[in-house]
Amino acid sequence: MNSKVYVDVMVTFDSDGNMKPMLITWEDGRKFIVDKIIDVRPAASLKAGGQGDRYSIIVLGRQSYLFFERSAAISGCRLGRWFVERKTA
Repeated sequence: MNSKVYVDVMVTFDSDGNMKPMLITWEDGRKFIVDKIIDVRPAASLKAGGQGDRYSIIVLGRQSYLFFERSAAISGCRLGRWFVERKTA
């Protein structure tokens, strides 16, 4: 079984408005640098539920998924939240 874990993510935006995750902070405070972004596409998290923009990323030499769940609000500064899938026993 897997669960959804919301995480803090430091992002940059390029001049075209593309969002690029740079650093993920896990719930216990550990920080992980995103070494590479392989792909970005709209997708569902089949393991933990939810959907959004799925970033296929490389962290510490391993491929993983990072999801951006967009906010339903049309205005304001809350654009959405980031989550990862956590494996549980």
